[in-house]
Amino acid sequence: MTIKIIKCTIEDLRLLQEVSMETFIDTFSNQNSPENMQAYLEKAFNFNQLEKELCNSSSEFFFIYSNEQIAGYLKLNTDGAQTESMGDDSLEIERIYIRKKLHKQGLGKLLINKAMHLAIERNKGSIWLGVWEKNEGAIAFYKKIGFVQTGAHSFYMGDEEQIDLIMTKSLLPYLPERKFN
Repeated sequence: MTIKIIKCTIEDLRLLQEVSMETFIDTFSNQNSPENMQAYLEKAFNFNQLEKELCNSSSEFFFIYSNEQIAGYLKLNTDGAQTESMGDDSLEIERIYIRKKLHKQGLGKLLINKAMHLAIERNKGSIWLGVWEKNEGAIAFYKKIGFVQTGAHSFYMGDEEQIDLIMTKSLLPYLPERKFN
């Protein structure tokens, strides 16, 4: 299997929108009403919203390819682009979306590793993410690779309030020794 992780550019906007909608529908449509799904898709993945996110210098998107086929993507946020105020020492993993037919191939872990590598390179003390409290498979995966629950926040799927668990992983053991004043 040949894997490539490539940073997205504005030219990738249509493909990003396609993969976003496909993976979100596959992951969450069975547990949410069609009306709330449609409202969320229109809000989060409309062309203008994704373009704004792609052009934000504090956000980055990376496609992952498996055998030359687009498999999914990773979205990272720092500074003011983070969806929660976690400070300058944190990097947020806002999205890890893998196409359903390519699940269970280790691609999510490769994207987490990419996020960790970039965070360490940028001297961040932690990475964090929000995961729906009902997404038990994802929660178990994050715990297995060293994330711990550090909080929770509201997430709106259309007009329905849902709870995302905030899970954090310290990167301090991986950073060169820091000097504090």
